[in-house]
Amino acid sequence: MKTPILAQLFLIACCISFVSCGEQKTGSEASEMETQSDEIVETRASPLRRVEGTVAGKQLKVQYGSPAVKGRAIWGDLVPYNEVWRTGANEATYLEFTQDLKVHGQTLPAGKYSLFTIPRESGPWTVIFNSEWDLEHGHYQYKEEHDVLRVSADPTWEESSQEWLMIEIVSGGLVVKWEKLKLPISIE
Repeated sequence: MKTPILAQLFLIACCISFVSCGEQKTGSEASEMETQSDEIVETRASPLRRVEGTVAGKQLKVQYGSPAVKGRAIWGDLVPYNEVWRTGANEATYLEFTQDLKVHGQTLPAGKYSLFTIPRESGPWTVIFNSEWDLEHGHYQYKEEHDVLRVSADPTWEESSQEWLMIEIVSGGLVVKWEKLKLPISIE
């Protein structure tokens, strides 16, 4: 009796997965993973990403849906100006940390928060940390009364374009990059 092709492909994928799980990171690869990791959790149109890193000696985790530009007009169109945006795709983007942080000089108590922004055509953007972090439809369920902190952040516009939305943990905080946008969020 012949094994169906799908069963054969499944067995091959399992073997590859098993072998790759045993690989060890060495040298600079291992130390880099201690400071920042970027993990794609599943395959979907806007992959779910998890990033971990350290800012000012404090551990920070971020989870977000990473949409692609795909030739679309992003700012002022797909993402309207002057409206709350979930700063990602699908469910709300969220941050988690166990020590209080200073965000643009203001205290944000340790915890888990959804991250929203209000893009502006010109001038600073509003960055929002909301206590309702587990929103499966992002800004559609957003309620302003659950905002814990709102700060202003100045975007810059780059010459080159970033196809996939990325949220990076850097020494000075977070940086949101997508299309030609670069939005630094100062954390200490």
